[in-house]
Amino acid sequence: MFKKIYFVLPVMFLFTGCAVSTPVVYGAEKQTEAVTETETPVETPTLTVTATETETLIEAAAETYVETPVETIIAVIPDNPKPGEPITIGTRAGSGAVTAVLVVDGRRLSRGVFFPVPSETDESGNRTRPFRAAILTIPSTARPGSAVIVLEGNGGAADAVGSITINIAGRDFLSETIRLNNALTRILTEPNPQRTAEAEHLWAILNRAGTEVYATGYFSPPVNSTRRTSHFGSRRVFINADGSRSQTIHAGVDYGVPTGTRIASCAPGKVVLARHRIISGYSVIVEHLPGVYSLYYHLDSIDVNEGDIVTTGTLLGLSGSTGLSTGPHLHWELRVLGENTDPDTFISRPILDKNLILSKLEN
Repeated sequence: MFKKIYFVLPVMFLFTGCAVSTPVVYGAEKQTEAVTETETPVETPTLTVTATETETLIEAAAETYVETPVETIIAVIPDNPKPGEPITIGTRAGSGAVTAVLVVDGRRLSRGVFFPVPSETDESGNRTRPFRAAILTIPSTARPGSAVIVLEGNGGAADAVGSITINIAGRDFLSETIRLNNALTRILTEPNPQRTAEAEHLWAILNRAGTEVYATGYFSPPVNSTRRTSHFGSRRVFINADGSRSQTIHAGVDYGVPTGTRIASCAPGKVVLARHRIISGYSVIVEHLPGVYSLYYHLDSIDVNEGDIVTTGTLLGLSGSTGLSTGPHLHWELRVLGENTDPDTFISRPILDKNLILSKLEN
């Protein structure tokens, strides 16, 4: 049964990245995104649904719309998201929603998994109402225009319990060209079974939605420096030693810091990876919410172990230039169920603003 949905969409937060390269507008064709700034991704399960199937779901839902004593109220934050930004969806417990799927022109582009947010005691001593939340990201390759978030129950696409129409705003990204020497060209281009296995292991982690909520507030930058040498979503061209070229999208933010700089966890969470990898060198990944991960690459050393629980500011390691790197720096990423996500968004607003979500649900 399709139930009434209220739209509650607050004001958009601004992107705060600095521009140092030539801006380019997202092109007509979707580009392949890499696991790291240069890593070729392993194929992930395709999220596909035909336009006819999507229209059928929405039409069927509209036809079965009825007034019910208990209405499904959904809060969506923010309004008019840009490519690369996360969306937080809140709904009351018992809505039946299990996943939220972003659908554009009949294609399932990204998804989020609902998880419970328990009742708490507020500052006045009153108990808040429990609710469910899901986080998904607008892909950095998404075109501006109309999109639909379909809420699905246990039956998947055939069990739609609601849909929300949103508008994806336009966004410009920077472009940059990077020249690689012989050693880095070999790391990038030569077949290597270990590199493939490492990529498969990485994707298995990033596409997994756990059940723990470690972080709900603002995230913090992992370093004190504000010097950025590369920005989120930059369209990159690599020129190999033999003159050949490859293109990719920069999935995170690069901080130009010297070797030995302290790297801190950006928020509370659990360390799910702490090891050396061919492409990203000494690497740490921290899980913060179901499906939400922060990644720290090219470290010189690691100070945590897999399974450790960390808080904001916990020392993860020291910066370096290991793996496929042209100089000392920290590569910092945020991923939401595998989708590369703008880290600045997590700094500018709480990814799970309980008070805001509850106020929207109550009103």
